[in-house]
Amino acid sequence: MLSSNPNGLFKSGLSIRRLTVYETAFASYYYHINKTCLLLSATLYIVATPIGNLDDITLRAIQTLRETPIIACEDTRRTGQLLRYLNLPEKELVSYHNFNERQCAERLLARLAGGESVALVSDAGTPSVSDPGFYLVRAAYREGIRVVPIAGVSALTAAVSVCPLPINRFYFEGFLPHKKGRQTRLKFLAALDCAIVLYESPHRILKLIDEVHTYFGACQVMIARELTKLYEEILIGSPSELKEKLSSKKILGEFVVVVSPLVASDKDDTVESENEEERDETN
Repeated sequence: MLSSNPNGLFKSGLSIRRLTVYETAFASYYYHINKTCLLLSATLYIVATPIGNLDDITLRAIQTLRETPIIACEDTRRTGQLLRYLNLPEKELVSYHNFNERQCAERLLARLAGGESVALVSDAGTPSVSDPGFYLVRAAYREGIRVVPIAGVSALTAAVSVCPLPINRFYFEGFLPHKKGRQTRLKFLAALDCAIVLYESPHRILKLIDEVHTYFGACQVMIARELTKLYEEILIGSPSELKEKLSSKKILGEFVVVVSPLVASDKDDTVESENEEERDETN
């Protein structure tokens, strides 16, 4: 049988002879076909997990986590708890977070290239959406490895779905920089003619509300925290109204913040006419 070594050598027992041109071509073809089939057999699954209520997990996500041998996750303890809640078998859990994302992506890529499938999850929600995932996904595409989304919960879509402010067009910013570049981003966002969606921590939410008032002026804001959890809360009002409400209570949980450039008076007619125009264009 011909060796799959593409370098043109055929080894048989103790003797080594140079392959013919045809044998070399066949060996090279056989080698690359084998490599391609190996890569196609391995898949990187991007798996969305619950943002609070564990019953929000999808059936497809459960099946994927059950069948995939390696799970890359931000916090192995939290993912381990999820697996136990779902009564899934123990898996190889690989720590993959913001501080080791690039280095770990290389190691996971090697496992994928070796034919092992990997499921990537974050602590909550959808990976790569203001969570680790980008470097691994990009590297997988570059190496010809199949990447499959296992869709599910996201704090972004959950908040937007219950937002009463005009949200037919919006810009998702995620987390603003803590210091350097923060003001530049806020100026850019305030100049956009659409709603803005941001994420913010409980430690900086009051600061963000002050900044929204400074940079956006007259606007309406929705803030949502603890979505799908027991103490879920959604507040709507002007920046000054929201700051007053939050200042009187203990602030816990990460926030989704939706900023609408519209003033307090509803502009439903304008929004509805825009929606009608969009529907007409698609028909």
